Amino acid sequence: MRQGASTRLRRDGIVLAAVSILYLAISAFVTNSYYQLILTLVPIWAVFGASWNILSGYGGQLSFGHASFFGIGAYTVTLALVYWNLTPWLGIPLGMLMGAIAAVIIGTPTFRLRGHYFALSMLAYPLAILYLLQYLGFQEMSLPMHRDHPIAYLEFTDQRLYTLVATLLLVAGILACMFVENSRFGLALLAIRQNELAAEAAGINARQWKMRALITSGIIAAAAGGLYACVLLVVTPDSVFGLLVSAQPVVVTLFGGVASVWGPVIGAAILVPLAESLNAQLGNIVPGIQGVVYGAAIIVIILAAPDGLYWTIRDRWLRGAMPALPPPLPAAAVPTRTYSEVTSMPLLQVGNLSRSFGGLRAVSQVSFAIQPREILGIIGPNGAGKTTLFNVLNGVLAADEGSALLAGEQMLGRKVYQVCRMGVGRTFQVVRSFPRLPLLDNVVVGAYGAGLPDRAAVAAAEHALHQVGMLQLATRQAGQLTNKQLRLMELARALAGQPRLLLLDETLAGLGRDECDEVLDVLATLRDEGMTIAIIEHTMHAMMRLADRFVVLDHGAVLATGLPRDVVEDRAVIEAYLGKKFLARQNA
Repeated sequence: MRQGASTRLRRDGIVLAAVSILYLAISAFVTNSYYQLILTLVPIWAVFGASWNILSGYGGQLSFGHASFFGIGAYTVTLALVYWNLTPWLGIPLGMLMGAIAAVIIGTPTFRLRGHYFALSMLAYPLAILYLLQYLGFQEMSLPMHRDHPIAYLEFTDQRLYTLVATLLLVAGILACMFVENSRFGLALLAIRQNELAAEAAGINARQWKMRALITSGIIAAAAGGLYACVLLVVTPDSVFGLLVSAQPVVVTLFGGVASVWGPVIGAAILVPLAESLNAQLGNIVPGIQGVVYGAAIIVIILAAPDGLYWTIRDRWLRGAMPALPPPLPAAAVPTRTYSEVTSMPLLQVGNLSRSFGGLRAVSQVSFAIQPREILGIIGPNGAGKTTLFNVLNGVLAADEGSALLAGEQMLGRKVYQVCRMGVGRTFQVVRSFPRLPLLDNVVVGAYGAGLPDRAAVAAAEHALHQVGMLQLATRQAGQLTNKQLRLMELARALAGQPRLLLLDETLAGLGRDECDEVLDVLATLRDEGMTIAIIEHTMHAMMRLADRFVVLDHGAVLATGLPRDVVEDRAVIEAYLGKKFLARQNA
């Protein structure tokens, strides 16, 4: 459980209890059957929106086809009741199981796609199921009535009992979302949503977490669909697999606020009664008035509150507020750092590494070694292949040939998160942060990626922030940090994973001289503690102070290696990179 999660869970739990009791109290006084139906539909659509929110809100995997799971839940309940006489009290859990299975079947091929390709491919699944059901003759299915044992078959003459069941389902769904939001599950999804490469470089298996999110989402959506079938008593492919059904969770969640427990609830509470009331009054005059309402709602929210009502209201009320820094964990909880031991064997041995892009040889037969507790500076002109080299080493790009052994173990051919878990921390040329997360959570991601349990992960993150001198800023949003602070944050995130080797890509880029000195002091301290570092940098006066050895790249190949003083005096290096003026300043 993430730090502060207990407080958030307690607060949200109290709000959930109060809202549920108030909602049921209001529904108890509604006698009109149509308005009672609307009161039942609000929590059902809110649960459906919450299911979509787990995958698309927290995880950032935009889905236009969540009706797949909603409809599977509805048809599972209906077919089980019609053909097996199975009570919906068991049919809904069966539908949830079918939703989980469908999520695995759908997610396995679809997660190979990204962005709008993923979103559009998800839209194809409910349409395919819709046409299949129509072809098989299931155009309209009516749930049989059981007047002898109506409660056993989820059949009520008093519509308020349906509202009670729907509200209880909403409570269960929101509780599930609360635990997702306040656990490593939610943090992993938020990290993937904001910067998937950074999350994987911190050790997060993005594909695995996205699949878990889809399965959880499919289970909750199927439960909502199963209850929806029981409420309407008649199920058609269009009513549970149609385009408007897929749009419903998207709209209510975007309107209320994505990546928030309360966003789908707020959106459903406002839009569902509005759309249903207008449909009852104007449906015969303006067919499809519900679609008009949802379309207008999206336009309004994009213009007035792009983040949704929840975030807009919360940010305005809490503008300028800064939560107090939680007390540090006891020192005993901080994991012991095990940096590289001094041995005669290199920690990293790279041999004949190559990578081409078409006819361009970006990395060509590069070979070098890094000894434990050494800082190796990798320098060269722009376009020399330095960042490409790092991308090959940590799995962002595949090598065409060559080898890279970390303590004798092959790094090449592994995914980014697998390389991280071998003990390789990575920072990027352009800082990759999770801007809407607090600084501490940004760093905890690295500890979670290393597989540390919750308490140890927070302790490791706090220790890493202490190492870079930023513990006092732990609660500040990453989006509010300066460039230097972001550079140190990214370094702390890599340290929280307890690496054996750090790959630092232009950590000093964009910093002033004083800021460079502060970062250099941090790196020197890490070297004294036993950390092994490979750093790409263009600031030569800083590299001369910091690096033990240089490797110079030019046009993808190694131009020179050796001690800093020897390298900067090498004529080939001077001509290719440094220039005679640099050498003159060094000798002055």
